[in-house]
Amino acid sequence: MGLRTVGLKRDKDLVERVARLEQEVADLRRHNLRLAELADLVQELLVPMAQRDQERVDAAIAAFQDSL
Repeated sequence: MGLRTVGLKRDKDLVERVARLEQEVADLRRHNLRLAELADLVQELLVPMAQRDQERVDAAIAAFQDSL
């Protein structure tokens, strides 16, 4: 294996690694967005549940289910 071949393999390995890392970042962004949506839902449910406002609880749950 010549130096040029080693360099090309290293370049290919780096390109593949960057592609994997970019995919992982995209996955993490999706997971973080979903987590934020769930946190918002919990917040939207806590006050109406504490106030025993079943209509608002049902509306928050329906909005969440529609987002799925």
